[in-house]
Amino acid sequence: MSERDSPPSPPPLPHALADPVPVVLGGTALWFLGFLLVLLFDRGNAVLLWTTLSGGVLGIIGYGIFRWQRRAARRGSRTAQVGLEDV
Repeated sequence: MSERDSPPSPPPLPHALADPVPVVLGGTALWFLGFLLVLLFDRGNAVLLWTTLSGGVLGIIGYGIFRWQRRAARRGSRTAQVGLEDV
């Protein structure tokens, strides 16, 4: 198959669709909202209470790691992940 016969590459995603920050922060906020709802309405359900709190805390930790890696990629650090510079 020659270069002329290969299918065209798809266009890049728009910035609004390629940026994961709104999804990560929105998901973290939903975990904390779930925690507050469980705290208000079903405090006796310890498993659900700890699950929602853990989801929110892990969302914050994950966002922190994401920001750390993005800053390292923008600095040009050798150990940074590839493709995080400007999504």
